Amino acid sequence: MDRLDNTVRPYAWGSPTAIPRLLGTEPTGEPQAEMWMGAHPGAPSRTPRGPLTEVIAADPERELGAAAVAKFGPRLPFLLKILAAGAPLSLQVHPDLAQAREGYADEERRGIPVDAPDRNYKDANHKPELICALTEFDGLCGFRPAAEAAELLEGLGVDSLKPYADALRARPEDAALREVLTAILTADRADMARTVAEASAAFTRLGGPYAPYAGIARHYAGDPGVIAALLLHHVRLQPGEALFLGAGIPHAYLDGLGVEIMANSDNVLRCGLTPKHVDVPELLRIVRFESSDPGVLRPEASPEGEEVYETPIDEFRLSRLVLPEGGAVRELTRDTPQILLCTAGTVRAGEHELSPGHSVYVPAGERVEVAGTGTVFRATVIV
Repeated sequence: MDRLDNTVRPYAWGSPTAIPRLLGTEPTGEPQAEMWMGAHPGAPSRTPRGPLTEVIAADPERELGAAAVAKFGPRLPFLLKILAAGAPLSLQVHPDLAQAREGYADEERRGIPVDAPDRNYKDANHKPELICALTEFDGLCGFRPAAEAAELLEGLGVDSLKPYADALRARPEDAALREVLTAILTADRADMARTVAEASAAFTRLGGPYAPYAGIARHYAGDPGVIAALLLHHVRLQPGEALFLGAGIPHAYLDGLGVEIMANSDNVLRCGLTPKHVDVPELLRIVRFESSDPGVLRPEASPEGEEVYETPIDEFRLSRLVLPEGGAVRELTRDTPQILLCTAGTVRAGEHELSPGHSVYVPAGERVEVAGTGTVFRATVIV
């Protein structure tokens, strides 16, 4: 079992205070957006035995277990993060596995450098993800019903939004959502900037259901994504609640601190709220144009006594253990690799004492017990 030394990514949207507050360290004044735990080549966790990527590559079956290697290959199939949003992230979707493989092969064939700003597919993997709130957490997730989105647009009283509302009411839902999102993202940029400015003033004036969009508009003045965001559900998670984001579901995180877990991939198609590349034709190929309930997840108690966030994929399994004062020692040994992350209190995992924000990597089959008073998130895979 190895204590992890993890990299914090300083993306511009990150909170300068949330991760330092969790870790009990002084803020640097710079944004601290994500702390990565795992074996992603972009920022692998460091262990006393070396970078976790190298530790696993040296003996995949010993570290991951034969069943995990047979199912996912010789790599850790998930990436665990602490995510601290101080400003809205980009509006985005992720491809399914077949789309990712096809898109990656096409860009490789066309010779687009993997670090090119107009590259969509960094790898051939899908990127389902789960975000679990540690604080109150705001996000956008999935399309509203078309009629509901039309009502929201009309309520702003902005003349240039009326054609979008009319289209949402006049056509079948999938066609209407496709038509309106396409029109928003391909509109004349000067015209759209004026529309966004008028809508932004209305957000502030009207408040209520428009209040979350006022914050988005303050950060992304003139961005078409401000209008596209109105097509999506606004969701406010309470601590312990979670969202699962499957392929093709448009979403954005707006504000808050959470534990995020995902398949080990960088594949993102952006819809707006970003200065980065937006590939509209490829985006339209990936998006699922259907309204859906955001599906807020609450953990379900397992026979072993942990609380599990159930999802339909196998690359990761996230659960939570709340250890009461004076509680019994809990054995967490599994035949799959694990990362244990403390988010509250003080917890001992094997020989390692963990305070909030600290974590350990546990190879497959290695015996591990936890004790103490606090909260531990447990990340592993299903084989």
